[in-house]
Amino acid sequence: MARAMSPTATPPAAPLAPKALRHRRSVRRLTAGQAELLRNAFTASQGIDDDRGYQSWAGIHGLPLPISCKHHVELFLPWHRAYLYLFEKSLQDLVPGATLPWWDWTAEHAEGIPAAYTRRKVDGRKNPLFDSPIQKSGRERASQTRTTRAPGRPGELPTPTMIATLLEERDFATFQTELESIHDGIHVWTGGTMGQIPVAAYDPLFWAHHCMIDRVWYLWQLRHGPGVPHGLLDRALAPFPMTVRDTLEISHLGYDYAASTAAVGGP
Repeated sequence: MARAMSPTATPPAAPLAPKALRHRRSVRRLTAGQAELLRNAFTASQGIDDDRGYQSWAGIHGLPLPISCKHHVELFLPWHRAYLYLFEKSLQDLVPGATLPWWDWTAEHAEGIPAAYTRRKVDGRKNPLFDSPIQKSGRERASQTRTTRAPGRPGELPTPTMIATLLEERDFATFQTELESIHDGIHVWTGGTMGQIPVAAYDPLFWAHHCMIDRVWYLWQLRHGPGVPHGLLDRALAPFPMTVRDTLEISHLGYDYAASTAAVGGP
């Protein structure tokens, strides 16, 4: 499958502030209607075979080559914010009103992976958040036709205290490195497809996990400002038509986090 960005999914390189913001919500607090919009958007995306569809978007992160994701480098947070933003816009092109939720793996009441992603069927229909096909060119081995998970125990997930301590860190580079370490641990904890970078984004849970990572960065920005070193601001975030500077104000990208992002573990 071609890896070029679809014109229908490509925003201007420097998005203008929208008139109204869309609010990303905790997956555990989605209303029935919001959850249905999300499922409808994933179903529609998974049903498209060209560059607008789910397989193409998931493939940007890893396989098929080239692997474009940024890990353990200074662009980790900005690159993934651009990735989430553009994928979310592609979903909204298909189902207006759909937004990506976050998976708050720090919540004390967490049962591990949210039920929205563990049910095979909802209302008698296949749940597109449960798993996804993996295109032939995106597989690490021929038998890897669909995504899988092998999660650990919920008690092994990060705690609110861990994130609260991290948010006190003033240096962006240190904060990003420590947050990425937590991020890595969630991928390993989830196991299966999520445990392997080349195929991780094919799992629908990937997007909720990375929304949580993005939300933690936004919480940090609320306390410390943009924080990104000046020398990084005009770095391109290939293959996206955006630079680091374009990712710093999420309101300019048209979204915010519900419950006003006052604390990790909140609604």
